[in-house]
Amino acid sequence: MKSPVHRCRDVEHGRGLGGAGGGTTCLQTEQRIPISKDVITSTSASAMWFIRDACGIVCAIITWLLVFYAEFVVLFVMLLPSKNLTYSIINGTLFNTLAFLALASHLRAMCTDPGAVPKGNATKEYIESLQLKPGQVVYKCPKCSSIKPDRAHHCSVCKRCIRKMDHHCPWVNNCVGENNQKYFVLFTMYIALISLHALVMVVFHFLNCFEDDWTKCSTFSPPATVILLILLCFEGLLFLIFTSVMFGTQVHSICTDETGIERLKGETGKWGKVPCREAMQVAFGGPFSLSWCSPFSGLSCKRGPVEHITVPQGEIIEEDVIEIPLD
Repeated sequence: MKSPVHRCRDVEHGRGLGGAGGGTTCLQTEQRIPISKDVITSTSASAMWFIRDACGIVCAIITWLLVFYAEFVVLFVMLLPSKNLTYSIINGTLFNTLAFLALASHLRAMCTDPGAVPKGNATKEYIESLQLKPGQVVYKCPKCSSIKPDRAHHCSVCKRCIRKMDHHCPWVNNCVGENNQKYFVLFTMYIALISLHALVMVVFHFLNCFEDDWTKCSTFSPPATVILLILLCFEGLLFLIFTSVMFGTQVHSICTDETGIERLKGETGKWGKVPCREAMQVAFGGPFSLSWCSPFSGLSCKRGPVEHITVPQGEIIEEDVIEIPLD
């Protein structure tokens, strides 16, 4: 839901709207033009989205390795040597299910277009094709030469403007934006759950080993078992705190209909906010159901006909603030 912004705007890149004397000139009633989602995603919706950032790729690999380490300790140090078969089956099934959902959510958050705006569409021909009304104002991003839709921000890592960009997360090697926020929320939730589950199992395993012979509660030597459990405990506690905070922050951002970068820049309250329930439905793809917890909802192996929207070509407009009609 977009609404006109009645304000005197200072352009984001620091270029004032005043005259040579330094005075600030108030533009007439203006509106940042919301470009339809079909136009925004048409250039990359059918392509694989992956950011080639060395730091992000390393962080993503580390994330998977840490999950695999937890998997190794839980299975081979705690569950398989356990004498209680029922305990091992229940906890093994639960932990592996949560770990699988966490990695699937991470993969979808990493490989889903977060809502990137096509580069280089700030041309006179493209703006005229939008059929805007006289007096309306659109803004060009000086870094990627794209027309910035409402609530879009430029990411220096992705090198694109992203709709409803919350932040760039190196752990998923992607921006968290309009199209992949659900998967990031699920990723933080499932990581927090497996961290909590691992911590509970470590506590029970320590108690059982203290009561029993250490050589019988693990196939590893007692020193190796203690070291592996302590490392898992440290990892679980660290990630439980981190992901729980991130999960709460993301849910709060969705419910208040404002992103982290909008709060940081003081841009809150400049658009028509939607109620929490409606915002959650938009972010998670419909009314509340079990599909909210699934990173596979909306995923299909079938490829339908892709509608390519032709963007009129032309020279990039030099101005960063463009008022309709164009001269």
